[in-house]
Amino acid sequence: MKKDFLKYQAQTSPNPLAIEISSAKGSYIYDSNGKAYLDFVAGVSANTLGHNHPKISEAIKNQVDKYAHVMVYGEFIQQQPLDLCKLLAANLPEKLSTTYLTNSGTEATEGSLKLAKRFTGRSEIIAAKNSYHGNTQGSMSVCGAEQQNSAYRPLVPGIKFIEFNNLEDISKITTKTAAVIFETIQGGAGFIEPANNYFKLVKEKCEEVGALFILDEIQTGIGRTGKLFGFQNYNVTPDIVVTGKGLGGGMPIGAFISSNKIMSCLQQHPKLGHITTFGGHPVIAAAALANLTELFNSNILSEIASKEALFRKLLVHPLISEIRGKGLMLIALTESSEIASKVILRCLEKGLILYWLLFEGKAVRITPPLTISEDEIYKGCNIIIETLNEVFEEIQQNS
Repeated sequence: MKKDFLKYQAQTSPNPLAIEISSAKGSYIYDSNGKAYLDFVAGVSANTLGHNHPKISEAIKNQVDKYAHVMVYGEFIQQQPLDLCKLLAANLPEKLSTTYLTNSGTEATEGSLKLAKRFTGRSEIIAAKNSYHGNTQGSMSVCGAEQQNSAYRPLVPGIKFIEFNNLEDISKITTKTAAVIFETIQGGAGFIEPANNYFKLVKEKCEEVGALFILDEIQTGIGRTGKLFGFQNYNVTPDIVVTGKGLGGGMPIGAFISSNKIMSCLQQHPKLGHITTFGGHPVIAAAALANLTELFNSNILSEIASKEALFRKLLVHPLISEIRGKGLMLIALTESSEIASKVILRCLEKGLILYWLLFEGKAVRITPPLTISEDEIYKGCNIIIETLNEVFEEIQQNS
């Protein structure tokens, strides 16, 4: 399969991990040789309840038996997407009451930027340096990492970048600004949290000048930090929330959420201000609805903090300078990118899946399913520490 994979399927990097997948269940992925891999990445935060969760699988099968795609977004009333939007509204602040369902997080980012421009009548967007919001051209335009963007310029004009957590830079938000878009926790830059009431001050400035505040919750949302959305940890309510990844429980989905007043401006002048064929797909919505329902009706959210604490307790080593992040969105920051890569690749050989970050080479990503058990945390962390010991010994011998 690997030869065909490299020949017929477009690649995104020169050295894919290239595990031949046979099946997956719970916190484990199995290859074609029957080898089990403990998954500490969860499809990059997408498999909220682990792999092949029975309630999600049942919801998908039930909906497929009724109907799949019937019409482009927004024309027909369909129970599953409607119930999903209602459930989101019931668990969010009142001003975040209306949801536009998309196919992916980057499409939701695109929609949120269009919405902000349309509602404010302005064109300037302010984003953060070293941010990441997706890989379509509009989303890339608000990604503050030139190493990603330089090969694809020109991108969308009118974008300004400020330093995340820099209080002085808040003054750059003006009456020309349509929106400020941030990740709730900066992902690719190294799982950096907002500090010193930063979001509260940014929101106040946005209100002062009539700009909208957009928070990208594609990674931080759907319980990843211990709250339904990450912003609920930081004493702020954005004007628009962007979500994706974990919402679908392993199925492709995105959404942007705002007030009915703001969202209604997409209805006219022009009509079809944002349109998608497959957004709000009933089968995907059924999976997302089952995913959220299980999240709310279980103890999963209440256990996130203790699982985070266990990771922090176990991952203590001379080669780890810091554990960053919140909830089960964590990184182990090592001394160098070489050490991080050795740990990731050697742990893979030992049956533990870890991953890199986009821009912070020294980081080892740890974003397991929220359903990860304590025993599985112990098992995976033991593999990490064992591997770090090997690397540390090699460094000592070569010094």
